[in-house]
Amino acid sequence: MKQQVLKKIDDLYEEMVELRRDFHMYPELSFEEKRTAQIVADYQRKLGLEVRENVGNGYGIVATLKGGKPGKTVAIRADFDALPIVEQNDVPYKSKNEGVMHACGHDAHTAVALGMSKAFVEVKDELEGNIVFIHQNSEEKDPGGAKSMVEDGALEGVDIIFATHMENYLPVDHIYYSHQYILGASDDFEITIKGFGGHAAFPHDCVDVIGIGAQLVSSIQQIMSRKVDPLKSGVVTIGSIHSGEKTNVIPEDLKIEGTVRTFDKDARQEIHDWLQSITKHTCEGFGAESEVVYHWGYPATLNDPEATEQLIQSAKDVLPEENILEMEPNMGAEDFSYFLEKIPGTYFFTGTANEEKGFIYPYHHPKWDIDERSLANGAKVMAAATIDYLKK
Repeated sequence: MKQQVLKKIDDLYEEMVELRRDFHMYPELSFEEKRTAQIVADYQRKLGLEVRENVGNGYGIVATLKGGKPGKTVAIRADFDALPIVEQNDVPYKSKNEGVMHACGHDAHTAVALGMSKAFVEVKDELEGNIVFIHQNSEEKDPGGAKSMVEDGALEGVDIIFATHMENYLPVDHIYYSHQYILGASDDFEITIKGFGGHAAFPHDCVDVIGIGAQLVSSIQQIMSRKVDPLKSGVVTIGSIHSGEKTNVIPEDLKIEGTVRTFDKDARQEIHDWLQSITKHTCEGFGAESEVVYHWGYPATLNDPEATEQLIQSAKDVLPEENILEMEPNMGAEDFSYFLEKIPGTYFFTGTANEEKGFIYPYHHPKWDIDERSLANGAKVMAAATIDYLKK
């Protein structure tokens, strides 16, 4: 059955390309993916799958393919939202929605899942178990769609879950995997400092928020180097500072915004606590008031070792073993982490880069595009892992 499904995916390659290009031409922002969701739901219904729409906090879809024989249940997750980016590619399938672009591969993820579903329908009577296709809304915008879909029962009865992400840092015909953390937790913060403004010539009559802010930024940078176990990775980055308009005026207030990336849960909490404490005491020491608004974002994406090993072994039926590569975790973030907090599963990267064809731009770049051979690769790797797991 495995070879039959893999061959069918190859036969469906052109259809997957057409689907991906259609989604690419009509991208939709997070929580606005009405057209995309309707196409997905209609496609899965025509295949005979049980389809549940509006799952979670948006246009999430759960489509279930029931096999002809009893067995376990595998879930395949594909996200389908786009980004607020003006596309710079000169291709026939360029975005027709001005200012919106599929610059992160979610169009491809959706095409991969649909291709898989059509291939598996042909062998459903032989299938030992079920396959649930989770088409997730709004990965790009906090709070995301994954958490709410989990809460709305998307994983009910599911034993294991697989997902892939298109990756232009990796050549086509390769995949990256990790037995452990693959992506970090992502949190954001906003610090507001309230001082007492006045004339720049008389700073002694003022509470200078810019001087205090400069001191605070320097102190915040010491959280990772002096307050967190050096064996626990993390990043604290200040992304913006806003205050004042004139050279001879000491402003009343200042805003600092930044992001925190971690893997370890304890380190994540420690950074939050130290950020609050350092801000409070630094500002009080100089006579200013402060407020910290901390936004807890997606948790770290932690792969299950057994599920990952299953994927690796299955991938050998699709790609040369030397093209199946282990990667170091990185500090990107993904709300697929919420699925992995509930059930075992693994998230991997499918190579899409092709330097000769100009597919070299990283995700979220206005010239992002992929070698579409990756569609078949991603679909076949997850299909092989699905079949092997159900037969195990």
